[in-house]
Formats: sequence, C-alpha cells, structure tokens
Amino acid sequence: MPIVVNTNTSATSASHNLSKANEALRKSLERLSSGKRINHAADDAAGLSVAYKLNSRINRTSAVMQNMQNALSYLQVQDASLSSAGKIVDRMAELRTMAEDITKNTGDIENYSKEFIELQIQLNQMYNEKFNGISLFARTDSSAVTGKLNQGSASFGSVSYTTFGRTLSTHASGSDSMGSVSINVVNLQFMLSIGAAKSGGTSLDIGNINGSNTAAGVDILTSDGFLNDILEVSVSQFTDIIERIADMRAENGAEQNRVMKSMDLLQSNLTNIEAAHGRIVDTDIALESTRFARHNILVQASASMTAQANQISNVALALIG
Repeated sequence: MPIVVNTNTSATSASHNLSKANEALRKSLERLSSGKRINHAADDAAGLSVAYKLNSRINRTSAVMQNMQNALSYLQVQDASLSSAGKIVDRMAELRTMAEDITKNTGDIENYSKEFIELQIQLNQMYNEKFNGISLFARTDSSAVTGKLNQGSASFGSVSYTTFGRTLSTHASGSDSMGSVSINVVNLQFMLSIGAAKSGGTSLDIGNINGSNTAAGVDILTSDGFLNDILEVSVSQFTDIIERIADMRAENGAEQNRVMKSMDLLQSNLTNIEAAHGRIVDTDIALESTRFARHNILVQASASMTAQANQISNVALALIG
C-alpha cells in the first residue's frame, strides 16, 4: 500500500470498531444495571410488543384478583349475618315451643311475646346491613337496593320467589362469558316469610321488611307490621324458615368456594404469565456479564489500536525529513 497523509484507512477502521465495541459495552451496562434485556423498542421490537401485552394482562389479572378478594369478604360478611338471622329464628322457634307449655298462663305467654317482638325488630333491621355501602340483602318489592343488581326468579320447593345477584367477572378480559360468578343478594323478605308466599296465597314476613304487600303475595297481617302474639305462628312454619336460611347459607358457601377456586386458577395463570414476560424482557445476568467482559476488552483493545493507527502517518514525516 502507498504511504499517504490525507487518508488513514487503518485509523478509520480502528475507530469504527471502537465505536461498535463501545456501543455494545453501553448496551451491556444498561442491561446489567436495569436487569432488563429490552430497554428500548429498538432492542427487540416484536419482543417488546408481546411483553407489553403480557404486562397489561398481568396488571388486569392482579386487579381481578383484588376484586375477587373483596367479593369473598362480601360473602363472608353476608354469611355472618345469615348465621345471626339463623340464631334469632332458632330463639323465636324456641320461644314459640315454650309458649305451648300447658302450665303457662296468659301473662307468661305475653312475656314470651315481648322478646319475640324484639327479635322481629332485630330481623327487620338486618335488611339494612351493608358491606362498603353495598346491600347484603334485598326484598322482593325493592327497587332502591344499593348497587347494580341482576334480577331473576327461582323456586324453593313449590314456592316461586324473586332472586337478586351481582355478577363478578373472574377473567382478565372482562368478558362474563370467559369467566364470572353470580354473587347472590339474599331476598330477606322471602327467606323470612311464613306461609305460601306464592301467587294466590298470602304469607307473613316475621321480620316485617317493609310492612306492605308484595308481588310475591307477602302480606303483613297486623296494623303495625309485626306479630303481636307469639301464638300467631306455628313451630312448623319456623321449620320452613330455618330450612330457607340453611339453603341460603349453603348457596353462600358454594359461592365462596367457587370464588376461591377461581382465585387459585388466576394465581396459577398470573405466575405463568409473569414467567413468560420475564423470559422476554429480563436479562440473563450470567450471559450478559460474559458479554460485558468481552465488550470491555474489545473497547480497550480498539482504543489502543486506534491510537497506534493514528501514528502511521508519522512515517511520511520521516521520509520528508
């Protein structure tokens, strides 16, 4: 090759290699310091696209799991209230049984009625129970229950009644068809009714939810909406109420179990999605540290060679001198 002054190809080539090695070293430093393989869209455009969607799925799945935990708490509070209602009805049935004692006089039975009426008042107030402002219970003729309700119908033996529920989405897509659980809002009026509670018949609501006629045929028989005499209701009618409470608690327990099973599925999905996301965006520290050492050596070598290449033109000065 000729000896020239204006053009130093060796220095240009060495400088180019230094730039490439320095850029590779910079990327290794960025990946090692951030822990991410993809720090910019240009690092892996397709990989970033997939990772972005997976990350969004992770965030939505976490939010759904939080919603489900709140729904589980709702069901647990509802079950506690149903348990309390069951204890109250048990006590009312006990009072009614004791009132049948042939040795009890009218005054004794009146004393039983006093506690009986107090327990009715407690059941009536139970309708107002809420979880974070959301009603735990509904009534057949209610149109002002807090929170969005889905209304339907069901039957209990030969008795038909109105059902209320809230739909809990259990899938990150937000589509109910992909996964949802119907959370029952107990129809307290039906649960506490005495008698037919069906078309063409009348029944008495021992809790007096609202003291008025309803579409289901529930009819409050006394002027103040309460049973003033414990003898107005039979023990067998209490047995029917206790059976309904047991049915409502069983449904509540089934919903709790389904919510928990759905949470288990979401937790497994979340773990696998996070692993897939990590395989795309996370840095392999062992591999990247090896690359870092190589790039570091190349930068130092390129810098040294560039310095030496810049001295090649000095040969021309020796020839001129």
